[in-house]
Amino acid sequence: MAIRKIREIGDEVLTKPCKEVTKMTLRTKILIDDMLDTMYEAMGVGLAAPQVGILKRIVVIDVGEGPIVLINPQIVGTDGEQTGEEGCLSVPGKSGLVTRPDYVKVKALDEDMKEIELEGNGLLARAFCHEIDHLDGKMYVDLVEGELHDTEYKEEE
Repeated sequence: MAIRKIREIGDEVLTKPCKEVTKMTLRTKILIDDMLDTMYEAMGVGLAAPQVGILKRIVVIDVGEGPIVLINPQIVGTDGEQTGEEGCLSVPGKSGLVTRPDYVKVKALDEDMKEIELEGNGLLARAFCHEIDHLDGKMYVDLVEGELHDTEYKEEE
């Protein structure tokens, strides 16, 4: 498919709430495929539609267990707490300390518009919260404890 331009902090589209998806269309299927390609190309673990300029309630996530597509996701349960470094493809080169639930249960639609429920701990729980926040026009930088700092990337050999 295609790699889309990732919108960066300061772009107004990242501050707007997204509209629910009411039916699966060819255009929406292409968007989902493009979002996955864009996320993998950028070496991210999640991407929300507004990050590619589309105000639809769609997120894609892959924390190493295969791609997850969530349409109109809602958090329906949380438990525990974790504090850790968080970054965002829309805030390149920066990260900060954020506290999120350690367990998250989400309800959403899959690519066939069938209702699904998923549960996640650790990184997956963090990704659920982070990406769903994007759909409501919120960014992790508003939750950072202390200051944002430069992220150091180490090249894999």
